[in-house]
Amino acid sequence: MGDTEEGERQRGTFPSLMAEGTLLNRRGEHAKALTCFSQALQLKEGDKHGLVARSKCYLKLGDTENSLKDVEASLQNDKEFSKGLYQKAETLFTMGDFEFALVYYHRGFKLRPELQKFRLGIQKAQEAIDNSVGSPSSVKLDNKRDLCFLSRQAEKLQIKPPKKDTQRQSKQQEPVRNEKTERQLLGELYVDKAYLEKLLKDEDLIKSSTKQGITVENLILGGITYLDTRTEFWQQHKPIYARVRDRKLMQQRWIRDRKRKPSEVARYILKSMEEIDMLLTSDCPDGSCKKAEHVLKTIQGWSDDEIPNKNELLGNLYSCIGNAHIEMGQMGEALQSHKMDLEIAKENELPDAISRALDNIGRVYARIGKFQQAIDT
Repeated sequence: MGDTEEGERQRGTFPSLMAEGTLLNRRGEHAKALTCFSQALQLKEGDKHGLVARSKCYLKLGDTENSLKDVEASLQNDKEFSKGLYQKAETLFTMGDFEFALVYYHRGFKLRPELQKFRLGIQKAQEAIDNSVGSPSSVKLDNKRDLCFLSRQAEKLQIKPPKKDTQRQSKQQEPVRNEKTERQLLGELYVDKAYLEKLLKDEDLIKSSTKQGITVENLILGGITYLDTRTEFWQQHKPIYARVRDRKLMQQRWIRDRKRKPSEVARYILKSMEEIDMLLTSDCPDGSCKKAEHVLKTIQGWSDDEIPNKNELLGNLYSCIGNAHIEMGQMGEALQSHKMDLEIAKENELPDAISRALDNIGRVYARIGKFQQAIDT
């Protein structure tokens, strides 16, 4: 009888801890919420809802490594768990892995198309990918402190809330970003960070505590740590004035170097085709289509001397674009792309490409119910 009562008590405790953790998370008390979810998972180890909830806390606290670990555990036995797919996409997005985040947003959207958050996730991931052309190296660094910051970012070190006994030491050792650069990255939040740093200088204030026993110093440092993680994130997601100039520099560098470095051209083409195929097979036809269109436009600007099989490659890209349109249900665009593939194949007498294009055109006609045209093709 005692074991039965204990089991019932624990089953009752798990939802209570989950509810308490959710409430604390909404209030912004992520560290306390993390404790609640960890206690809940001790009672019900491996619960996918508990793992996702704790993953959210880790992400809010800037611990992307543990956030990713928890959310991957939530998907271990249920690959189609929509909450887990969304949280994994969010974690990857925060880590700056926008392409893989896009893959998981698409997987979630395919399973739960009625959920707006997956559609918005696809949109923001695609925008982040579009914004991430170039490197942050052209951002003007005014002092060594900026270089330290970017070096840490390159090593992907995660910022975590400092432990109680090392808070002051951590604050002193943490390199500070150049004020102008940080202001541009944080925007309106820069004022909040400046205010928190000002409060930190008030010795009497930081020694006081809240009713829950948390020191004001802990709260202030936690806020500053969070804003630092946002600064790193926006450096990846929405770099400032470097992007436009980087695009121009990259174009100029390609024009200058591509004739001298055919191996770079070959690597670019191979890598691009692999990415196009990966996105399509990962249920990301929109991303695959945009990537193929971008590569197509790039290669059209190159000479035949630089790419001996240029026409064959262009036809292949039109075929990839057409296949992506088929997956998106855009049959008109698909037919147009596959006809371009066929035209190039006939002009250059490429029998394999002709066969491929005819097969794809027939497939499109069959999809739209024009079976006689599919047969004739």
